Amino acid sequence: MKILLTGSNGLLGQKLVALLHEMPDVEVVATARGDNRLAGCYPRLRFVPLDVTDAAQVQQVLAQERPTQLLHTAAMTQVDECELNQEACWTQNVTAVEYLAAACARLDIHLTHLSTDFIFNGQQSLLAEDATPDPLSHYGRSKLAAERAVQGTPGLRWAIARTVLVYGTLTAGSRSNLVLWVRESLSKNQAIKVVDDQWRTPTLAEDLALGCWLLARQSAQGIYHLGGPELLTPYEMARQVAAYFQLDATLLERVDSRTFTQPARRPPRTGFCIDKAVRDLGYAPRTFAEGIALLAQQTAAAD
Repeated sequence: MKILLTGSNGLLGQKLVALLHEMPDVEVVATARGDNRLAGCYPRLRFVPLDVTDAAQVQQVLAQERPTQLLHTAAMTQVDECELNQEACWTQNVTAVEYLAAACARLDIHLTHLSTDFIFNGQQSLLAEDATPDPLSHYGRSKLAAERAVQGTPGLRWAIARTVLVYGTLTAGSRSNLVLWVRESLSKNQAIKVVDDQWRTPTLAEDLALGCWLLARQSAQGIYHLGGPELLTPYEMARQVAAYFQLDATLLERVDSRTFTQPARRPPRTGFCIDKAVRDLGYAPRTFAEGIALLAQQTAAAD
């Protein structure tokens, strides 16, 4: 099996490289726009520059590499940035997917496409795959349009992996997440405001990477929800972080989402029912407490 990965410099891309690069009988081709940030970590990793918004480049690279599977993780994911820069968001999140889907169909490559809980309006939690989309933001609208582009491409073999609030540590580069933000703030005795009126099923990046691999490995067909096993608010997550690191939880101020002014609307409730992925794929995500422990181990090793 030969897997071509887009967005290899991102959080999920890096976790997929870590998971796949030494697997027997799996050849990995990492691609990203710009330089390979993982060259120092994985010197034997094959890397090909690829701008997925360039149709000719997409066709050229896929025809040259001829992967059996493509895992598409590259996207514009900052929700407020998407709201403020709508044209760039559409180009990266929709047009690029149209190019990739068409090329995969022509070359008989199975496509696993990453999507999001933000295609829903937030009126319900623990959503199944057949829930009706109704996005509140331009980011959500772009990701729903990308899903429809995948589903509507004639002759394409595809799986869509929707996920929720992905957190984890980068191998190369730096990126904050709720766990690291709370730990760093409380360790400096800084009080922080954390919302308690939004519900998610937080997803450890390593678990999402494994779910994507399970989809690609069996050339799965259809939509799969890949999230964590627990429905939590950010405030509840923050309290777990404080407890794990034995930090002062009284510095956490419980607030509602009206406290913050943000360009893009967020769905108040999402979170996924993952029964289909558990049943069909053997997907078994870690609890949030287990995720905190892994991040603690990873950051300690990096210090």
